Amino acid sequence: MSEIEAVTPNGYIAASTFSGAGGSCLGYRMAGFDVRYASEFIPAAQDTYRLNHPTTFLDERDIREVKGQEILDACQVKKGELDLLDGSPPCVAFSIAGKRSKVWGQHRTYSGRRQEVDNLFYEFTRLLNEIQPKVFVAENVPGLAVGKAKGHFKLIHKAMTDCGYKVSARILDASALGVPTKRQRLIFIGVRNDLGASPVYPLPKPERFSAEEAFVGLPPATLENAHWLNPTTKMYQFWHHIKAGEKFQDIGRRIDGKERYYNHRKLDPHKPSPTIVQASEDIYHWLYPRSLSIPEIKRLSSFPDDFKLTGTRSKQWERIGRAVPPLMMKAVAETLAKEVLDACS
Repeated sequence: MSEIEAVTPNGYIAASTFSGAGGSCLGYRMAGFDVRYASEFIPAAQDTYRLNHPTTFLDERDIREVKGQEILDACQVKKGELDLLDGSPPCVAFSIAGKRSKVWGQHRTYSGRRQEVDNLFYEFTRLLNEIQPKVFVAENVPGLAVGKAKGHFKLIHKAMTDCGYKVSARILDASALGVPTKRQRLIFIGVRNDLGASPVYPLPKPERFSAEEAFVGLPPATLENAHWLNPTTKMYQFWHHIKAGEKFQDIGRRIDGKERYYNHRKLDPHKPSPTIVQASEDIYHWLYPRSLSIPEIKRLSSFPDDFKLTGTRSKQWERIGRAVPPLMMKAVAETLAKEVLDACS
């Protein structure tokens, strides 16, 4: 990718767990980190990861089978020498948009594989203890820190602290960090106690980028990847009656008193996009009666145009919808490199 080729390495080594299609890893690489190891269990995500991170060793095993020493060996460092360990454990059990406590402790199908997923944060803390990196970053949904899930949040925070780290957790919005999409994530940052430093977060950028700005320069061929609304459907009728930024349910309520298509909305060109959800292609263009194309949601999520995706359109949308926006993680990584790693080296 052209964005990576132009990056000057900062000399720091990173390893990633629960890597998905590689959104976080791309952000670390944009910040100059050498990502030497990644772990991903889902085959469709593995395919995408390999295409975009060919020099990173990809471990395809269940994370429960992975030992810290194996990650250290892949990174060619000893315990305590790894600069950064990253992890994005599955978050469906804590998502406000999901069923939350009703699915805690249950086995469920996750991207085509059946497993229990809400205990995987403790696999991350196990590896954290075995590897003892200088800093770590763990990402999850904001819902982990509120309501009934808050008890889990406290236990996870304590498990991280018990590994020998100063730990902080903060909700960041990608739109404040250069991404033309509103996407909130809970970001844990830990700094090993012996370094004598504290967790730090990137400052919000003064400007916000809009959807219209994100689409500048996209070739016309991108429209071939979009789903156009059938003129005979209610959805088509609703699209023509709502304003940019409105939800389809708003016009449904006005037309026939029924709330339909709850999350579907027409994009406001002058604002960042709403969150791109992995399971639903629910955002529509403001000028044309169609859903967004894959090249468009890549732009909205700050993925480079030449970032490669595999599988069907729905699988490609899922990969982007599950990913951490690269520019968001780049901002986190650059801050840690400058304020912690540089200062402690």
